[in-house]
Amino acid sequence: MNMLRAAATVSGLTLMSRITGLVREMITAALFGASAMTDAFFVAFRLPNLLRRLFAEGAFSQAFIPMLARHRPLGDGEAASQVNARRFIDAVASALFWSLALITALGVLSAPVLVWLMASGLADTPDALSAAVVMTRLMFPYILLISLAALAAGILNTWQRFAIPAFTPVLLNLSMIGAASLLSPHVDPPVLALAAGVMVGGMAQLGLQAWALYRLGLLPRIALNPFRSFAHPDARQVLARMAPAVLAVSVAQISLMINTHIASRLAPGSVSWINYGDRLMEFPTALLGVALGTVLLPSLARAGERGDHAGYSELLDWGLRLTVALALPAMVGLALMAEPLTALLYHYGRFEAHDVTMTARAVQAYALGLLGLIAIKVLAPGFYARHDVRTPVRIALLVLVATQLMNIAFVPWLDHAGLALSISVAAWINAGLLMRGLLKNGAWRPSNGWAAWGGKVLSASLAMAGLLAALAPRIDWLTLADSPLSRAGLALGLVAAAAAVYFGSLGLMGVRPRDFRRSTA
Repeated sequence: MNMLRAAATVSGLTLMSRITGLVREMITAALFGASAMTDAFFVAFRLPNLLRRLFAEGAFSQAFIPMLARHRPLGDGEAASQVNARRFIDAVASALFWSLALITALGVLSAPVLVWLMASGLADTPDALSAAVVMTRLMFPYILLISLAALAAGILNTWQRFAIPAFTPVLLNLSMIGAASLLSPHVDPPVLALAAGVMVGGMAQLGLQAWALYRLGLLPRIALNPFRSFAHPDARQVLARMAPAVLAVSVAQISLMINTHIASRLAPGSVSWINYGDRLMEFPTALLGVALGTVLLPSLARAGERGDHAGYSELLDWGLRLTVALALPAMVGLALMAEPLTALLYHYGRFEAHDVTMTARAVQAYALGLLGLIAIKVLAPGFYARHDVRTPVRIALLVLVATQLMNIAFVPWLDHAGLALSISVAAWINAGLLMRGLLKNGAWRPSNGWAAWGGKVLSASLAMAGLLAALAPRIDWLTLADSPLSRAGLALGLVAAAAAVYFGSLGLMGVRPRDFRRSTA
């Protein structure tokens, strides 16, 4: 498998997802603005999203994919391996389904308590608090749908079918866009339409991946007896390995919950400003971090199972070099283009100039940690593929404490942007400690030439920064609201010019795309 091509495929389809996601956020901002009601939706959506990251994409994938790599048929004995793989998949799918069905039922019943714990500041606006409870109940079943979709994605990625899992988030975005545009005039409050869009999108995501599994002959069969699904020894082992992984992922989600709670007690709209800024940050994070993590984890797991320590190290080194080459300029660009990009994407309808300024501050604070956030997506699989979850857990606990200590210092000074800055600094701490661990246990041995190569990337990034710093502040992006096409042309033109300067500088220094080519079995 050509690793660069696979990563490019995932990244390209993720780009489509992020573009539709940004369109979704643009429509949300234009129709609903940044208010207590939008805060209510983001709080309600964050609860199932939190559990999705906790049980599905996070802890579950980290425990499931390395074990599934053992069962994947390769070479001799393929028929027997296929049968074993099917039994393993059926058992894990059944255990996941029944566990999450119970969690979903409990979540729907306890929605008022969960919303209060998540954002008690909404109590100052009773209508918003009530709407958040209703939307939480509507969207909580999304955790069941998207977790089963994550199971399907794990299987497809292990079989090196990366395209469909990377594409399916587009369906969620399109569903929410359609619901916001068509349904919102007919419901009260209108923001309830977004919750309906989430559920339709969840069903569409699961349906498409179930079809892909059916074509591979790997569609799971859910056991009707909940207890039978836990009888498979490997399924029990996945659940056992999930326990520390849940702790590792939950630390980040606990930090997110605390930040949401703090934001709900700041100025109205703070939760929304943070969310809109985070959405813009997810664009490069997903394009680079998610794509690399998706491709690396199955490949690292297979290298670990073969005992290929040199290949394991080379994979990590390849991922980190690609991360630095793409994330460093993205970090610099976002910090310098925060206001132009925020205005381009959100400054329409009920999203006012003040909202642009507040969201841009969050984007700038988030941008400072972009390289660290993406590096974590490469470094963490280096531990999970070796079945080492304890080290990331210890690091995550330390980072949780550090994040909240930084909140105490930053929030009184920077308000909602202080929350984003704490996350950025914490990402650097997390990435640094993960890197130190991989170096210490010998999993990663840096290849020769890192210092010289890193100097070239830094020099090219500084050249790009000089261009943006000279040109971006010369334009009054807010007054261009009446000329959206001109604003779009100027902003995108600056982005294109910055990219040309960066990659042109790298080319002059001898760095070529072929330097990142890598193949693996």
